[in-house]
Amino acid sequence: MKVKVQSLDGGKAGSDIELNDDVFGIEPRADILHRVVTWQLEKRRGTARAARERGDVARTGKKFGRQKGGGTARHGDRRAPIFVGGGKAHGPRVRDFNPSLNKKVRALGLKMALSSKARDGKLIVLDNLDVKEAKTKQLSEQLGKLGLGKALVIDGDALNVSFALASSNIREVNLLPAIGANVYDILKHETLVLTRAAVEKLEARFNG
Repeated sequence: MKVKVQSLDGGKAGSDIELNDDVFGIEPRADILHRVVTWQLEKRRGTARAARERGDVARTGKKFGRQKGGGTARHGDRRAPIFVGGGKAHGPRVRDFNPSLNKKVRALGLKMALSSKARDGKLIVLDNLDVKEAKTKQLSEQLGKLGLGKALVIDGDALNVSFALASSNIREVNLLPAIGANVYDILKHETLVLTRAAVEKLEARFNG
């Protein structure tokens, strides 16, 4: 699959780039994408901090008063939730939100997410992310010429510092290194922008 390589100013940046069909040319499957996205969201969830319930409190279980004649209710356990220091009634419990998913399914899901953007024409390849100055206004004008909308920009191993500073105040643009590419973020954004370095890293990730 051939894609035109563009520059930040909206023009062409040399020759086209040939995308690997094994990474960018796979037919997407909704069930695979759903499994990977669900796995990602569950991995993000934090576990609740457990509270000590009645059976976890270290207090005596001896009956501390007479059954009758005391003028109060017939309590028989200091661990009861109504007493200070007693166990909490229906307190939060630790829940495990650490699901597992086969590595092959995760890799296939990422390939399908990349392929879906390429198939729908929502994939843009840039030569690089070099900007003259780290100015938000100038970068916003350049991105407006490309007609990105809500976009996820993926760079190579290291992020372009000037681009990162200039885009930090643009709500519609998010920046990630190639190693951070994931299915959820790719599908959540309208447009996917890759640099040449990102394309090389992603293809090497699956072919090496």
